[in-house]
Order: sequence, then C-alpha cells, then structure tokens
Amino acid sequence: MEKPKIAIQGNKGSFHHVVAEQCYTEGYELVVCETFNDTVKALLNGSADQAVMAIENSIAGSIIPNYALIDRNNLQIVGEYSLSIHHQLMGLPGQSIEAIREVHSHPMALLQCQDFFHQYPHIRLIEAEDTADEARRISEFQLKGVGAIASQQAAELYGMEVYASSIQTIKNNVTRFVIIQSKGTVISKEQINKAALKFILDHQRGSLAAVLNVMSDCQLNLTKIQSLPVIETPGKYAFFVDVTFDDFAHYEKATKLIAIMASQFKILGEYAQHQR
Repeated sequence: MEKPKIAIQGNKGSFHHVVAEQCYTEGYELVVCETFNDTVKALLNGSADQAVMAIENSIAGSIIPNYALIDRNNLQIVGEYSLSIHHQLMGLPGQSIEAIREVHSHPMALLQCQDFFHQYPHIRLIEAEDTADEARRISEFQLKGVGAIASQQAAELYGMEVYASSIQTIKNNVTRFVIIQSKGTVISKEQINKAALKFILDHQRGSLAAVLNVMSDCQLNLTKIQSLPVIETPGKYAFFVDVTFDDFAHYEKATKLIAIMASQFKILGEYAQHQR
C-alpha cells in the first residue's frame, strides 16, 4: 500500500513537520511547501493527499488567512492535532548566547519569545519565512554569531546546539493544526464528534443569537467562533464556528435548521476531536 503524501508549510524540523510525524505514525511521504498557498495547490493538483495546516494559537489567536484558504478552495477538515509549542534558541555548537549577534525566525516565534531577549539587548531579532529553515541555513553555511528559534527536532536534524530551552513567554503555548484534503471524510458518523461550519446571516437584529440558540437546543457545544468580513458585501460577515457533540443525530438536526436560517451555509469538516 502506498504511503500517503502529506503537504506541510515549512521545512523539515518545522512544527508542521512535528505534527505530521505524530499523526502519520504508519509512514508517509513528506511534501515540503514554502507557503500555505503552495500547500493548498499541492492538494488541488494531486501532488499531496492531505495537508497539515496551523489554524489557531493559544497566544496569537486564529490564523485567519488559513480559514479563508480552506473555505475558498472548498477543502475539507478531516482531523485536528493540538501541539504544545516549545521554542528553543539554537546555533552552531561551541558558541554561547553572548556570542550571538542576530536571531532569525518566523515573526510569530519572535513575538512569542520577545520577553526572553530583553536580557540580551545586543541581539538583533530578524524576521524570516520559517523557523526550521533558519536552523538549516545556519548549519549549511556555518554561520557564526547567528541564532535561530525553532523546534527541538530542528536542532537535532541540523546538528544545532540549544543555548536555551522553552524561551516562549507564556509556557502553555499550544497551536491547533487541522488535517485537510480536497474532499470527503475519513471516519464513520459514529466516530465524528466535532465539526467546523461556516454561515452567513442576513443583517438583522438577533440573527446570530437565534443560531446560537439552535446550537444550544440541539446540545452542541460551541468551542470556537470567528467572524470574517464578506468582501463582496461590505458590512456583512461570515461566521466560522467549531462545535462538539455527543450525538450525531442532534448535530444533523442543528445543521438542517441553521441551513434554513442562514443566507449561506457550509460544512468545512466533520471529524473526531483530538484529546490532548
């Protein structure tokens, strides 16, 4: 049986790669993509079967462009994984933090570790496209005096020395990733207990409250709600929600009612909730 082709944004050793390693324990073929747009293209052109995509961080909140990518390209969420993020400061072996003059990493990683660097004012923080790729670059070109913020896996993969571990300001730093594919589900109705929905409501008083009441009456637990402006209609908003439930029949009843109430309604995914 062929191994599934899994697309990720970022290089080997990135947090997307870590999630892929933990989700596809029976083996997979990695498809490395520079951007999230490239990840989606890999799904649509068939060069990848599924993709791992970050969707939400406990510190920074929703990664809104990724919601739009999933929706616009009619992708399906078929799973999720929550990863505790630990940022490590690394560089070439044999150096100290005092010898580091620049640290390169993704803007989100730099933001999450900003407080740590207050004690090292001599270090300049420089934004880059990917965490793990900076570790790879330092290793490949033997860049002295340059550090990276990346995962422990990246340090091991590229032979980096970790100068300081878990340097993120908020130690309980969790990113939720979703597993996406071009269409369909991968589990039976009996296993499904979480769904991602999108709906657009007419701009009327109480319209959102009415939908939330339906969810409550049908015993759905609202775990996430995110609004995005409808570009074609200024002043109108699309709502992206995650719900969990114990009874699929109750969920089906709710979706039928919401579909009637909404001017547009879409199921972005039905899957099993990941338990951390």
